[in-house]
Amino acid sequence: MLNSLDLPGRPGDTRIVVAMSGGVDSSVTAALLKRAGYDVIGMTLQLYDHGEATHRKGACCAGQDIHDARRVAEKLGIAHYVLDYEARFRDQVIEPFASSYIAGETPIPCVTCNQTVKFADLLSTAKDLGAAALATGHYIRSRPIDGADGRRAMYRPVDEDRDQSYFLFATTQEQLDYLRFPLGDLTKAQTRQIARELGLAVAEKSDSQDICFVPRGRYSDIIAKLHPHASEPGDIVHVDGRVLGRHDGIIGFTIGQRRGIGVAAGEPIYVVAIDRDTRRVIVGPREALATERLVLRDVNWLGDGAIDELPGDGLPVFVKVRSTRPPAAARIAWRSGRAVVDLVNGEDGVAPGQACVVYDSAAGDARVLGGGFIATTERSGEHQARLDAVLAAGKGQPAKSSVDSIAS
Repeated sequence: MLNSLDLPGRPGDTRIVVAMSGGVDSSVTAALLKRAGYDVIGMTLQLYDHGEATHRKGACCAGQDIHDARRVAEKLGIAHYVLDYEARFRDQVIEPFASSYIAGETPIPCVTCNQTVKFADLLSTAKDLGAAALATGHYIRSRPIDGADGRRAMYRPVDEDRDQSYFLFATTQEQLDYLRFPLGDLTKAQTRQIARELGLAVAEKSDSQDICFVPRGRYSDIIAKLHPHASEPGDIVHVDGRVLGRHDGIIGFTIGQRRGIGVAAGEPIYVVAIDRDTRRVIVGPREALATERLVLRDVNWLGDGAIDELPGDGLPVFVKVRSTRPPAAARIAWRSGRAVVDLVNGEDGVAPGQACVVYDSAAGDARVLGGGFIATTERSGEHQARLDAVLAAGKGQPAKSSVDSIAS
């Protein structure tokens, strides 16, 4: 007979490790499991300590947050441990983030953190402690797949405004089978109300920021410290080939940016591409951002069957290319050893390094089929040709599309 977490045995005989960040979500997760009678152990990761960042409103995994997690554990009467993962976090999250950013990508460190430090290192520690599962405060749902011998599938949560599936697509099948998400059937308002009813001090605590280790939200401060050469100046070039001005470093720009470019072109212009090799920032009109096709790398597939078994004409799916956008119609196929996604209606401002998360529908209860990081993008024919030409000119090469090999 299975308990409420789909695990064998009575709750009192079932040990669960809860990842406690010091926020209201993970605190309520621990409280709910404790109230249900499980043997709960709280684990908090110390991931960084950048002085001011530890006291910044909305920061997580440092300073005050560790203190808050400890206070909640004491109130609940559960064991609580703090694990020093600063070195791992620096090597596995911060350094890759900086390297990706200066390569002209738009990285998502929260995905990397879940993929490595939290769902790999912490999960391993939970198993070492004899825990039957690792529970987190993420807003996501999972449930057993019928006839799949314990395998679980991931679904979007009840509260679509808190949907965190975009940041969890890289969760492997093995990790998903071990993880539990008790808040998936609750709204954020319900979670806070539970915290109030239980008298938890974090009931009104602000939510953490997406990028927790960046003081004052300034990416450039972190990147310039780790990679000083990224602040070297370069040209700002229009997709029609005109040099519009100079910039102080490519770390000040992201794909889709409109404000703060620092040049005028007689029309609204956006950052269309960033060429790391030549330190050029390519700009153009909004329509130059329209993306029709994506090639993914580091794909994690959670759907039925293997991804290389997808039909030749592609599988109809829905995808999110940003966490704040709703799932949009697309087709995903496996071509020449790569996952290729065709966006039915196109998307603006899509950048390499972002995640493309795949769902089986656009409904609130959609299943997460997996996803990958965007390696390359392809625009409509005219805009792609102009971009290829200006990029090639900067390198003194003939124009050639970077996605020609997978276009068919």
